Amino acid sequence: MASRAASPRRFARTFGAVNIGSFRISAMIMGETETGELEVLGSGHRASAGIKRGYVTDMNAASFAIRDAVERAEKSANTNVRSVWIACAGAGLASNVVAVDIEIGGRRIEDEDVETLLIQAQDMIQPDGRTVLHAQPAHYTLDGAHGVANPRGLHAERLGVDIHVMLADGAPVRNLTEAVQNAHLSVEGVVAAPLAAGHACLTLEERELGVALVEIGADVTNVAVFAGGMLLGLKAVPMGSADITDAIASGFGIRRSQAERLKCVAGSAIASPADHRELIPVNGPNDAPDGVAAGPLARGADDKNRIVRAELVSVVTQQLAALTGEIGKALKEMGFSAARAGQVVLTGGGAELAGMADFMQSALGQPVRLGRPPQLPGMPEAHHAPGFATLAGLCLYAAEDPIDIRAVGAGRASTYRGVARAGGLLDPVMRMVRALKENF
Repeated sequence: MASRAASPRRFARTFGAVNIGSFRISAMIMGETETGELEVLGSGHRASAGIKRGYVTDMNAASFAIRDAVERAEKSANTNVRSVWIACAGAGLASNVVAVDIEIGGRRIEDEDVETLLIQAQDMIQPDGRTVLHAQPAHYTLDGAHGVANPRGLHAERLGVDIHVMLADGAPVRNLTEAVQNAHLSVEGVVAAPLAAGHACLTLEERELGVALVEIGADVTNVAVFAGGMLLGLKAVPMGSADITDAIASGFGIRRSQAERLKCVAGSAIASPADHRELIPVNGPNDAPDGVAAGPLARGADDKNRIVRAELVSVVTQQLAALTGEIGKALKEMGFSAARAGQVVLTGGGAELAGMADFMQSALGQPVRLGRPPQLPGMPEAHHAPGFATLAGLCLYAAEDPIDIRAVGAGRASTYRGVARAGGLLDPVMRMVRALKENF
C-alpha cells in the first residue's frame, strides 16, 4: 500500500478506480482541481481473490478483496469514496465501429446538427443481446473526408461520424458490478481494460498513426490495435504471466508461491552466458534459514535447494515463445504485420519481467517499448509501472469522461466536449482493412 500526507490543495472532483485483476486488485483515488490539474491522493493494492481470467468465480472472496484494496487507498488518501470506475478485461470483449451520416446541404454546421447526428447514431447500435460498455464518437467526416475533430462552424453537404461501440457479455459484467456493490460501493462506470490502458500508455500521435497495445495480465493477454484515433481491432489471448509461474512450479516440482518469487527475482526473458554459472535458491527468505532446504528439494536442485539460473530462464522463454506466437497471430489477423506493422507497446503486470520488451521485439520483428502510466503528482514511484497502467488509465478516463451517445438528448448534449479518443473493431472486416490502409 502506498501512503502519503493529505494534500492541502482543494479539488473540484474526486475519482475512485478499481482494477480487478486475477493476480492483484488495486485501487486509486485521484483529485482534479478547478483548473483541471490531476493529483493522485492515494492508492492501495492486495492479492486478488475470487477472480479468474477476468471473471468472478467467488463473489464473497472478490467483494472482500475489493473492499480491502479500496480501504487501503482511502487510508493513504485520507478520504473516502462512495463510487468507483472499474475495468473489464474479460467478459468476451468485442468492438465495432458504426458509421452514420446526415444531409447538411452545404450550410454551416451548428451544435444542433451534431446532436441530431449523434441521436440518429443511437438507432444504429446493435448489441445483439450483449451489454454495451461504450458508444462513443471517434471522429467525424465531412463529405466523406475522415479525421475531423470538431465539425462545428464548417460547411459540408453531408456530416458523418464513426461511433465506437464496445460490447461485453452481460452476465460477467453484472458479476463484476455486483462484487463491487457488495463491497459497499456504487459503480460509476465499467471501462474496457484496453481503453483504460490506452489512455495511460499511448500518445495521441500513436493512436492516430497506428500502434498495437499488448496488455499482459495474469491469465489473459489483450491485444488491441489503434489507428486513426480509435481502436480498430481487439483480441483476447487466454494466456498470461501466471502460465509462466505454473510452468516453473511444474518444471521444478515446487510450490506456486516459490515459483512466483523465482520468476520475479531471478526470471528473465533474455538468456546470458553467466546463467549457467549462477545458482538460485528456491527457498524464499521466509521459507528456511540460509543454506537449509525446506521440504523436498526442487527437481534438479543441489543439496541446498538451489537451481541453475539457465534452467529457470529456459522454462520462462519456452512459455514466452508460446505467448508471443499467439500475440503474433492476433496481430496478423488484425492486419498489424508485415508492411503494416508498427510500434508495439507492452503493458500489464506481465510486461515487468526482465528483458520482456527485447524478447518481444526479436520474436515479433517489430519495435517494442514498455507502456507506463504518466508520472502524475502524488503517484508512488512503484505505481509508475506497466502493472498499474490500467488503474491509472481508469482515473484518466474518469477525468476526461468522454460522452456516450446514448446520453445525447437526455441532458448531456450541452456538455459535449468533442472527440472521445476511444476505439473498436471495424465491422464489417473490409472497413477495418480500409482504415488500416489509410493509416499505416
